[in-house]
Amino acid sequence: MHQLRYFVRVAELGNITRAAEACFVSQPSLSQQLAKLERELGQPMFERLGRGIRLTEAGRVFRDYAEQILRLTEDARQSVVDDENSGRLILGAIPTIAPYLLPRLLVAFSRECPAAELEIVEETTGGILKRIARGELDLALVALPVSEPQLVSEALFTEDLFAVMPEGHRLATLDPLTIDDLLPEPFVLLNETHCLTGTTMSFCQRNAASPIVTGQMQQLSTVLELVRLGQGISIVPEMALAGMGPGLLGRRFSPDRPTRTIGLVRAKSRFRTKLFERFVRFVKREVGGSAGIP
Repeated sequence: MHQLRYFVRVAELGNITRAAEACFVSQPSLSQQLAKLERELGQPMFERLGRGIRLTEAGRVFRDYAEQILRLTEDARQSVVDDENSGRLILGAIPTIAPYLLPRLLVAFSRECPAAELEIVEETTGGILKRIARGELDLALVALPVSEPQLVSEALFTEDLFAVMPEGHRLATLDPLTIDDLLPEPFVLLNETHCLTGTTMSFCQRNAASPIVTGQMQQLSTVLELVRLGQGISIVPEMALAGMGPGLLGRRFSPDRPTRTIGLVRAKSRFRTKLFERFVRFVKREVGGSAGIP
């Protein structure tokens, strides 16, 4: 099992030194276990490339089996010690949800279930879905839809997207407004790895609009600060409005209102512990329905 864990972590990080640090073992010990694994399999699993390392074709095939074995082993352990009041869950969330929804949920759940341990992973949708498929996450909060066949999703609520502009902007007196009102204003958006940007651009294209994008950021907080400083306008989810701070205004669209649906995603093959089921019930109770905004 140690060999499989070491192998998977090296495959993930592409570096033996960083993998050893992540596994809390010395580099020589990890290298010895990898060499032993390769001897047992009769195939080289990695190509050594200077300071880096990458999987061989045999290694890529073996990685799928290794991840499945580790996932099944964890599921077996969970089934033996299953308890809805304690245990560990690893929850993923995309950056346009995590800072606005998770703090309230985590505080409330820790009060309800103090013996449970929740670990949070914040990443863009693509990374989150890969981690779920590999068994690294139990559950995730993402924007739907999700098309991967090995995953199961369940909608929680739908929220509107709002136009955001600085106070005193020429459009500040319009409420609601249309997408045409925003043109030819420059847009400041998240980069294309964020699903919110895809939703925004789809909304614009649906209305035959081609926004002038002046910047693509990694964090929504950076987008809002640039809007505050007059560098453009943006479109953000409703849940982000409460934390915008002074100097910004949010305006609803009409008649075409862009929306996004937030849901829970898990792997079909993932063993659902009693704690898992309890947390899902908790989330549905807290944010389920059409008005799930804190």
